[in-house]
Amino acid sequence: MNQDPELFTLLESTRDLAFVEDGIPLKYKLLLAMALDAANGSVGGVEFLAVQAMQAGATKEEIMQAIRITQYIFGVGSVYTASEALKNVL
Repeated sequence: MNQDPELFTLLESTRDLAFVEDGIPLKYKLLLAMALDAANGSVGGVEFLAVQAMQAGATKEEIMQAIRITQYIFGVGSVYTASEALKNVL
C-alpha cells in the first residue's frame, strides 16, 4: 500500500465493483469468491471469505455446498484447501 498507492487504489475499486450490492446478493458473491479461492489453493482466501460470507448471512451448510460444487468442477484438491481453511471457522 505504501509502495504503490495507485495500485492499491485500483485494487480496492475493483473489489468494490465486484462486491457491489446489486443483482446477486452479497453472501452468494462471497461464496463464489470463496469457491474460486479453494480451486486456486488459497487457504487464507477461503478462510477470510467464508467468515465474510457468514457475516453476510451465509450458513455453514451453504459454505459446504459451495465446496461440494467446487470439488465437482475442480477436483479434490479444492477440498483439501477448504478443509485446511475452514477447520477454525466451521
